[in-house]
Amino acid sequence: MLLTEVRKHRKALWYSLEDIPGISPDLYMHRIHLEEGSKNSIEHQRRLNPNVKDIVKKDIMKLLEAGIIFPNSDSTWVSPVHVVPKKGGVTIVKSVNDELIATRTITCHRMCIDYRKLNTSTRKDHFHLPFIDQMIERVANHKYYCFLDGYSGFFQIPIHPDDQEKTTFTCPSGTIAYRRMPFGLCNAPATFQCCMMSIFTKYIEDFIEVFMDDFSVYGLSFEACLANLGKVLQRCEDKHLVLN
Repeated sequence: MLLTEVRKHRKALWYSLEDIPGISPDLYMHRIHLEEGSKNSIEHQRRLNPNVKDIVKKDIMKLLEAGIIFPNSDSTWVSPVHVVPKKGGVTIVKSVNDELIATRTITCHRMCIDYRKLNTSTRKDHFHLPFIDQMIERVANHKYYCFLDGYSGFFQIPIHPDDQEKTTFTCPSGTIAYRRMPFGLCNAPATFQCCMMSIFTKYIEDFIEVFMDDFSVYGLSFEACLANLGKVLQRCEDKHLVLN
């Protein structure tokens, strides 16, 4: 029954950046409103070691092919690129003194942009994230759950055309800007949560809880939970929201 329901909504489930159609700009777009009197910032490219340079090149090519970024040589805002480790689960390792220590493993590295100067000049969005304890209370009395995860969630939300040039960054491939919302922007989490709330507004606190790109669908019986899952997947298809 579960597989049958999932197969009915295959358009809501994809596996690569190229498969992401993107949420319609008519539904939601990210804006970057600057504080009055803020000064532009153009930062120079940072020197990258060969290993990090290869990581940046691969990420740039992948994002270009997916249409998420585009070359932009004329911007009054330019931020430097940065590479950070992506951490996975916790494993136990022995220290030099034979002590067992819990250590979070590094699975890979990924490119991000140092938007600190842009964020300092950006007017802050005060849309709040849900209280997790209240979400837990609402789902606690149900027997069946289904947990869903957004696929590269931020990249599914477009940036307003007037604000795309502010996301420009410099790297060995040149100066490049984002068409869709990247990680690192100060108001990105609020934008994403607000967008998800607008998509699932009539379902939230009824049979789904949404915290960023994590969705918890629930029901008092297996049949009810399955029916609720179908409604959520159909909503994702209607609004072009892609799940992992």
